[in-house]
Amino acid sequence: MHFFADPFYTDRRSFLQQAGNGFGALALAGLLQQEGRLVASPGAANPLAPRIAHRPAQAKSVIWLFMNGGPSHVDTWDYKPELALRDGKELEGFDPNTGFFNGSVGPVMKSPFEFKQHGDSGAWVSEIFPHMSQHVDKMAFMYSCWTDSNNHSPALFKMNTGMTRMGFPCVGAWVTYGLGSESQNLPAFVVMYDTLGRGTPKGYAQNWGTGFLPSVYQGTALKPQGDPIDNLRRPAELGDSQQRAQLDLLKSLNQRHFGQHPAETELAARIESFELAYRMQMAAPEVLDLSQETEETQKLYGLDDDRCKHFAQQCLVARRMVEQGVRFIQIYSGGTENERSWDGHSDIVKNHAGFAGETDKPIAALLQDLEQRGLLDSTLVVWGGEFGRLPLVQKGGTGRDHNPHAFTTWFAGGGAKGGTLYGETDEVGHKAIIDRVSVNDLHATMLYTLGLDHEKLTYRYNGRDFRLTDVAGRVVKEVLKS
Repeated sequence: MHFFADPFYTDRRSFLQQAGNGFGALALAGLLQQEGRLVASPGAANPLAPRIAHRPAQAKSVIWLFMNGGPSHVDTWDYKPELALRDGKELEGFDPNTGFFNGSVGPVMKSPFEFKQHGDSGAWVSEIFPHMSQHVDKMAFMYSCWTDSNNHSPALFKMNTGMTRMGFPCVGAWVTYGLGSESQNLPAFVVMYDTLGRGTPKGYAQNWGTGFLPSVYQGTALKPQGDPIDNLRRPAELGDSQQRAQLDLLKSLNQRHFGQHPAETELAARIESFELAYRMQMAAPEVLDLSQETEETQKLYGLDDDRCKHFAQQCLVARRMVEQGVRFIQIYSGGTENERSWDGHSDIVKNHAGFAGETDKPIAALLQDLEQRGLLDSTLVVWGGEFGRLPLVQKGGTGRDHNPHAFTTWFAGGGAKGGTLYGETDEVGHKAIIDRVSVNDLHATMLYTLGLDHEKLTYRYNGRDFRLTDVAGRVVKEVLKS
């Protein structure tokens, strides 16, 4: 008698063996779930299912505002009056290999921008940020950040993946791997890069890649022109019922194959990607439709201002995605080429005033809007770049070369202690000297706000347990509420 139509069960013995193991696994899973120790594996039926964090989270999601190119800390947030006193003088003991262009720097250059104190915290802010300056008491500043590289691509990889070389998972991928997704109709991890034809950051999609993690955790990049996501619209000749039938057949075939080859974890990710794509056809067009916002909200962000409209749209989309449960969102200001990003080598006034003009109003609106909607406490907003800039003038112009020894990053919302002024650089902003914050420390702190322990969030690859912070990193609790 043939009881086993499915070729997976070749005889009664194999059926009982599989069934017995299955019942045991169900019982064990039930016990682990009750104790809060069950974590979905990359090979699970839905690798993006929500997972239990290591500790109570302060933030549910992250919006990372990445000022690509290396904004000058001494011309934005880190006020150094000593620069004016030493303007035109040589910096004693300066290593000419510090910047990217060896030996191309001149004497100390004062900031061309006026600084004023704002808020109850008394934070100093450059005149190029008239809107963000009104929100300094929401921000926790880390003035003493430093990194390992003075070159854009390695520094971008470091800031995004914790390593200066390519091939490693980025922060968003680690977060999605660790926590899954609260939204089953939209990507868990979304990236928006420059929409003015200036391209992606150096290093391109490696900045939001998964490295050795399963590809399901990769960032979904929204295209700046045309449909933001490929194949977002169903073909006109295909009805919903027909598409659903195709997907059901495909899912059935893939699941049968996966049952026979459970080690092929990429197949589980592929199955889920088809389902997510189908659900996105319903949800994504709505969340990307900014016409649903009130005229007041659109003006708040600057959608009526040609100078900042493109970045305003991205910030508003980010807020709408957070409302729908998207876990991690990264927005890049500036593109590939040097002067078409915050890379002010030749003219710091033109470069930084230009990019500040594009981003200042939308970012301030994002903070205000999140707060008004009760979302700021659960959303960590991060502002920063891949490194800072030297307090010296670059020869042949009025700009500044790269500086890996010092830069400023701020957190707002999501557990950040607003009004905190943490760490210091030296008198001219050349090096971080007090309470230094490494990139590993930044990552550990970001993960902490989401309830993740950077030492426990690991993935075994090539016989070794890897983590975002490698073998370093500490949580900078001084900038957090708890």
